[in-house]
Amino acid sequence: MKNVRVWFKKIGTARYISHLDLNRCMLRAVHKAKIPLWYTQGYNPHAFITFALPLSLGIGGERESMDIKLNDDEITREELIAKLNAALPDDIPVFDATEPVMKPGQIAYASYLMNLETKEQNPEETAAAIRELFSRETVMVPKHTKNGMIDLDLKPYLNLTEVVPKEDGVEISTVLPAGSNMNVNPALLCDAIKKYLQMDLYSDIQRIDLYNADFKIFE
Repeated sequence: MKNVRVWFKKIGTARYISHLDLNRCMLRAVHKAKIPLWYTQGYNPHAFITFALPLSLGIGGERESMDIKLNDDEITREELIAKLNAALPDDIPVFDATEPVMKPGQIAYASYLMNLETKEQNPEETAAAIRELFSRETVMVPKHTKNGMIDLDLKPYLNLTEVVPKEDGVEISTVLPAGSNMNVNPALLCDAIKKYLQMDLYSDIQRIDLYNADFKIFE
């Protein structure tokens, strides 16, 4: 039995499928590709397949991962990638397969790239306004939790955030807490911009990478 971490992207229209649908899509692809997947034992056996940190609906992923167990130790990395890509849609391409190094529970941070379309608004002025907002002493936004809505101050989590104007919009790069202990959805930054600056900008959000508590890239 071999443990494999499959690396893939969730881009384009795939950003708008739920994690449950992604799980179903991956399982169908594995079966269609005839990957020798290991199944749990017992009365109701099921395929072993887990994802490191599911994405929120509407957010793309440049380096997502799925852990599987294989019964066949002889299948090569190249063969596994080719078979999965032949069975998956173009918006969920597999680009690597490695041996797991870190446990998903070690994930503590995630980096994001956000592109905001300014339309009629000047990108330079919009970027300046957003930088001013993020430099304030507090930036309160409502956040949904399992215990209900709370008011969250984003300010402590904006230290690794940069805002730059582009030709037709604004680009925000940020690193935010992610994982089981604390998770800050990057969409909350858009909520703050709408709330304080009265700007309802179209946002394209991509998760670039995941990190452990020491800011080492998740592998």
